[in-house]
Amino acid sequence: MTGTVTLVLLAVCFLTAVPVVFLIVQVVAAHRPARRLLPAGGLPCPRFTVIMPAHDEEAIIARSIAPIIAQLPPAGRLMVVADNCSDDTAGAALRAGAEVTIRRDLTRIGKGYALAHGVRCLAADPPQVVIIVDADCEVAPGSLARLAGRCSATGRPVQARYAMLPPPAPSAADKVSRLAWTIKTFVRPLGSAHLGWPCQLMGSGMALPFDALGHVDLATGHLAEDQKLGADFALAGRSPLFCPEAEIVSRLPQGETGKRQQRTRWEHGHLAIIGEFLLPLTARALAKRDPRLLAFALDLCIPPLSLLAMSLILLTGLCLAWFALAGAVGPLGISVAVLAGFTVAIAAAWWRFAQAIITWRELAAAPAYCLLKIPSYVRFFIHRRIDWVRTER
Repeated sequence: MTGTVTLVLLAVCFLTAVPVVFLIVQVVAAHRPARRLLPAGGLPCPRFTVIMPAHDEEAIIARSIAPIIAQLPPAGRLMVVADNCSDDTAGAALRAGAEVTIRRDLTRIGKGYALAHGVRCLAADPPQVVIIVDADCEVAPGSLARLAGRCSATGRPVQARYAMLPPPAPSAADKVSRLAWTIKTFVRPLGSAHLGWPCQLMGSGMALPFDALGHVDLATGHLAEDQKLGADFALAGRSPLFCPEAEIVSRLPQGETGKRQQRTRWEHGHLAIIGEFLLPLTARALAKRDPRLLAFALDLCIPPLSLLAMSLILLTGLCLAWFALAGAVGPLGISVAVLAGFTVAIAAAWWRFAQAIITWRELAAAPAYCLLKIPSYVRFFIHRRIDWVRTER
């Protein structure tokens, strides 16, 4: 019995070590000297269309449209999909200079359905590249041409850097959340890009080859439709690339309801994607001996950082208790090493990329923030959210 428990603990320790080791590799690679991932002179800009799915965004959509209109070349288009709106989103978008298509279908709710509708509207006069920008995002100057150029040159999806600004008077929890977002959407994909590996799609700031959209299923109400789309592209042999030279910016919700909705959608959606795609991606990568696809699968298997931190702390506590009872050194040594590696990786990412986001004293309070997330993860297993809900602004 003692030996069996020790073996089980060792197996769990090795399993948890896999995402941590990959995280460490990404963080170390991100620290390499900055280098341009695009040629200094840029790439030829193909004909592209920006699709902006929007649900009840009348109050903010004009602010998001303005920087896009300013970047459109003569043949470029911006199409807003006013999706099941109860306000004047369509009118506000038209007045701001966008093309508008209206979708009404209360039986199929979710961003994926809006995207599929927008793509169908382009079928009569298709562009080379479709760029997805959410209605609460602002696009940095020059970003659209960079995304479209790299997407056209490679024939693969391309993801911009997706920065998140804090709400007014951010709490410590907001700062921890923003740190986790920065590591997930900038530090990790930057490290992967430096190594020549793909990245995940992030929902906004995505450039997609139009000719490949017929081979993936956009029309879905999945909570993490962006990660599902990236996994579908990876399985089709077109894993996404990261383009840090292009940037879009959004803002964390201010109200507690909005924060809870957004975090629940991200976390439950991410965990569901891991369960759905990790094994197929890994099996395909091993069968094809494709190291880049394997890297994509390993990147996908890194769970939300708060969940990973809690799991490592719990596992170390269990191994410590088993050491006290049975004297088993192996599980305790491995669990402590993995937890230490995770801690150092987060500290290194903060030191290089996020000191302006959160102070080290606030960062030290992160474990308490992780404890607040326990109910959300418990709900994933006993009452998982499966329906798409727009984040309250």
